[in-house]
Amino acid sequence: MPPAFSPVELSVVLPTFKERGNVAELVRRLGLALEGIGWEAIFVDDNSPDGTAETAKAIAATDPHVRCIRRVGRRGLAGACIEGILSSAAPYVAVMDADLQHDERALPLMLAKLRQNQADLVAATRYVEGGSAEGLSGTTRTNLSSWATRLTTELLNVPLSDPMSGFFMLRRDKFDAIADRLSPAGFKILLDIVATASPSLRVAEQSFVFGKREQGESKFNVQVGLEFLGLLFAKLTGDLVEPRFIFFALVGGLGLGVHLAALKLAIVGGAPNFYWAQSIATFVAMTSNFFLNNEITYRDRRLKGLSVAWGFIAFCLFCSLGALTNVGIASWLYYREEPVWWVAGAAGAVMGLFWNYAMSSLFVWRTR
Repeated sequence: MPPAFSPVELSVVLPTFKERGNVAELVRRLGLALEGIGWEAIFVDDNSPDGTAETAKAIAATDPHVRCIRRVGRRGLAGACIEGILSSAAPYVAVMDADLQHDERALPLMLAKLRQNQADLVAATRYVEGGSAEGLSGTTRTNLSSWATRLTTELLNVPLSDPMSGFFMLRRDKFDAIADRLSPAGFKILLDIVATASPSLRVAEQSFVFGKREQGESKFNVQVGLEFLGLLFAKLTGDLVEPRFIFFALVGGLGLGVHLAALKLAIVGGAPNFYWAQSIATFVAMTSNFFLNNEITYRDRRLKGLSVAWGFIAFCLFCSLGALTNVGIASWLYYREEPVWWVAGAAGAVMGLFWNYAMSSLFVWRTR
């Protein structure tokens, strides 16, 4: 006889990538910590090659507390969290890592604060009394976390002592009100939520001890740091500039260096005229920008296999108008009174930036 229906009060969203070895233990720990509470665990897996989704689904086949969403063709922690939360019907939703470093025993304490209407969002923190960051792997990661916290506090005036923790719980209706304004790119969904909803969002904190990773691998790298800076800048501009465009512009800045270097080499190397030199430099920079954007800007939509070749062709085709504008404006500037090759080259490259971004997002790395 099937068990009696128990309404789900709390959904715990668990974004995963290559966390197969932690799934079963995490479900066991959640069951102990949330005894007496109607709960569900929603694993949102970015098509892990190690079988994380298959492991979660195998458990879900016999445990009604567990669900799994397998995402194909898209990547990114923020996007996974947004999808998981939107799939929930519970009045309260928590987000935590699946690597066993976030202490699930903090969940009932966070839920109590929301039930008592003390806050709309409760953020778990390692940096208040009772908390600990001892599980951080190495001095570098500890220093980066501290640096990010100071930047967030000073620049955005966000009431978070630990904006990088990624462990929080909030009222589902508060999330629904801002869901369409959140960025699916990046890793720091907590900072995005609080900065977007502030000052109407009441925020409280709950201490927790950050544990050591036992299995799997850390997802923290330079890319995560860049995404944090991109999100920070987007919030400073009032979301007038989206984080993805910031990365596209940064890649464009690197491409500008490549462009100018190639332009100088072409001029010195004996190109027939400046028009030809600028054309060669534009193609070299375009090639560089495509591969850098594939790895950085559109990491969550990264092209692989034959898609890389087709993507490169499409990138060149759709950016051709921007390239023609680039070459035309640069040549016009160069041949005015006093030719300054680097000013002309830079101006032409900048003019193509906005066109290239729009075409890239719409046609090359489009959402599938």
